[in-house]
Amino acid sequence: MGPSSDKTIAHGNLKNRAVFAARNFWSGLLFGLGFMSFATVTAFHQLLEWHHFYDLSDKETGIFSDGILNMLAWTCAIAGLALLISLQKRKALWPRRWTGAAMMGAGIYLLFDGIVIHKLLKMHQIRQVDDLLPYDITWLAGGTAFLLTGLFLVVQTSKENHRK
Repeated sequence: MGPSSDKTIAHGNLKNRAVFAARNFWSGLLFGLGFMSFATVTAFHQLLEWHHFYDLSDKETGIFSDGILNMLAWTCAIAGLALLISLQKRKALWPRRWTGAAMMGAGIYLLFDGIVIHKLLKMHQIRQVDDLLPYDITWLAGGTAFLLTGLFLVVQTSKENHRK
């Protein structure tokens, strides 16, 4: 058996993890951004019909904007999955780092949507009601929880990588 850095573990070897740490991060981040975007469009735009991505025009424009957002979401998710496949082929997948980055991506999407899209650009609100505060707090708290949990996992893997 070679040096400890070549040690085989459940998802590859430690040396490959170190070499491909950034790819694990970006793969997870892209997937998290894409998946959360797709999930929110499906839930809030299509199933509940609370709003469309762009609510400042007619319904057709709103539906078209949802389609564009879905296309971008899938592009991010598929790019993240393509990187994930390349990591698996190289025996370099780092599940904890990838999961942390995916959670960060989900949180970044929710916070960007909640702050920039909802409040600064006012392209749409979560729901058309008189009191938005409970919805806004829940949305931003969810985004913050995803982001901080993911950040915690990614930082843990960085520390873990430096110890080995």
